[in-house]
Amino acid sequence: MDTTVAKPSTDNKTWSGGNRPLNASYGKMMMWFFIVSDALTFSGFLAAYGFSRFKFIDSWPIADEVFTHVPFIHGNFPMYYVAFMTFILILSSVTMVLAVDAGHHMKKNKVIVYLFLTIIGGLIFVGSQAWEWGTFIKGTYGAVETNGGKVLQFVKEDGSRVALGDFATPIHSERTSQGSNEAIWFYSETPETKVSLAEVTKGFLADESLLIRTQYLDKNGKRIVLSRAESIVKLKSDGKSIVEGANLKHNEYGTPLFADFFFFITGFHGFHVFSGVIFNIIIFFNVIIGTYERRKSYEMVEKVGLYWHFVDLVWVFVFTVFYLV
Repeated sequence: MDTTVAKPSTDNKTWSGGNRPLNASYGKMMMWFFIVSDALTFSGFLAAYGFSRFKFIDSWPIADEVFTHVPFIHGNFPMYYVAFMTFILILSSVTMVLAVDAGHHMKKNKVIVYLFLTIIGGLIFVGSQAWEWGTFIKGTYGAVETNGGKVLQFVKEDGSRVALGDFATPIHSERTSQGSNEAIWFYSETPETKVSLAEVTKGFLADESLLIRTQYLDKNGKRIVLSRAESIVKLKSDGKSIVEGANLKHNEYGTPLFADFFFFITGFHGFHVFSGVIFNIIIFFNVIIGTYERRKSYEMVEKVGLYWHFVDLVWVFVFTVFYLV
């Protein structure tokens, strides 16, 4: 019995090499590969954040109570400045679209203008994020850390927050400073704070209007506020040290895990934005000296534009998951 062997058609050149998938150049395809892999990395970070928040949902800090600052303005403006940062970054994505479109039409001057606006937007965002980091690290009100690593915050009877320095009563004592020539070494010592636990305790006992708010949430999603008697017992029996601001070990806003995720996720994204600004500056000067005019192509603007749109889109997810939900 004869057997027929199917042979590939010589007319089909799909797999014969030299093709351009999706009619894209090699450089654009490599940028897409990078974007997909980086998107998976960010997805892992945000998923880890979601699982951790779900696990500690009863003690997780409320973003509206943490990110309430606006530069040069004193007051309580929950999420206002973060919303402004988001708007600036999205606007920079629009100017990048216009720069890419101008490049397609070989309009050098328009590419220069729109790329410059994109760079300015990126610098504003990075600068704003650095300021937000500084404010988060410095802290606003301060808190008392318990023996179990929880935080106790102080409020008035109407629920308004009170800073430790506003009610702490000074206790004058001399601090002895030792030098290396005195053969005394301190291997570990808690950082010196503006007020001590003893001063906070003394001031709290003297002010009958003060109460303690725990980091735990009630059924309505609000912080649990202890009665005056419960507050005194809690402070005296469980108060361990003063915590001001946030770092990788301590966090006046709540669980330190919140600060860990904040620094890592926003820092990783901020590094991407800063890198994008550097790329845009390099492309910007190449446009000015006419590099792409001589090549008869502004594809480099399009490739860096893909990266810029990616970091903008990632921030939309970070903003939604970290700040809004």
